[in-house]
Amino acid sequence: MSVGRAGVAADWPRLGFGVGLRAEHYEDVLAGAKGADWFEVITENYIGTRGRPLAVLECVRRDHPVALHGVSLSIGSADPLDRRYLKALKDLVDRIEPALISDHLCWSGVDGRALFDLLPLPLTEECLNHVAERVRRVQDYLGRRILLENPSSYLGWRASTIPEAEFLSELAERADCGLLLDVNNVYVSAVNLDFDARAYLDAIPAHRVGQMHLAGFSDMGTHLFDTHSRAVSDEVWELYRHALERIGPAASMVEWDDEIPPWSRLIEELDRARQIRDQVLFADEIGRAAVAG
Repeated sequence: MSVGRAGVAADWPRLGFGVGLRAEHYEDVLAGAKGADWFEVITENYIGTRGRPLAVLECVRRDHPVALHGVSLSIGSADPLDRRYLKALKDLVDRIEPALISDHLCWSGVDGRALFDLLPLPLTEECLNHVAERVRRVQDYLGRRILLENPSSYLGWRASTIPEAEFLSELAERADCGLLLDVNNVYVSAVNLDFDARAYLDAIPAHRVGQMHLAGFSDMGTHLFDTHSRAVSDEVWELYRHALERIGPAASMVEWDDEIPPWSRLIEELDRARQIRDQVLFADEIGRAAVAG
């Protein structure tokens, strides 16, 4: 068990710096390309397949930690939990033995129909109780704790009565789950919904954060759109620095899912994350030395 800079014990694996495993980079990774400590995969891409993707994943898993990141759990839906999906997820978990398992704080279907989007929840006490109970059931079934990711938001519910960071914090406590802190999503939502991104981070319990995401957004003029199609913005890098100062070196990764660059360009982004981590830790060491002196 490790202790973050906030002084709170955390029992999530410190994986270092990772990237999403995408088909565009399969050959680089299989050839031994350097730069990533671990890989995150989209869970649904490896469920129900016996073809090359699963073979590649198993090969990567022999040499690196892997995190499963799902988009179909629909944890906030009013529909019953999808037992077939959970069975397929558990089979993949048992086969790959991932370091982390995550999905999104959202709903993505109704009446058994998938809507193929990660839709926001009304942040109310009723919804909080509903989601916490479902997370506990998922974790009991998997025999593992999961992480839930904060969404990128473009509109808010009029019915919402609980700030999102407070909702996530209370959810993590009630369900005893972890959080995947998407720093880009915090920034996108803060601009779109006009709240203080740093105050949001300050409200997140450090010991619940098992992973952090970094990504690039697109400025649509009227709003920011979470596209994962470009480099991480300077504003998000600064917010990441603040997150590291509060939370410590949680496993961090760069998401780049559209207009995917060559492996070398992706690793340049990852190296910038490493540099910021080193700057934060170095500053912390200087501060401790000054106090000791």
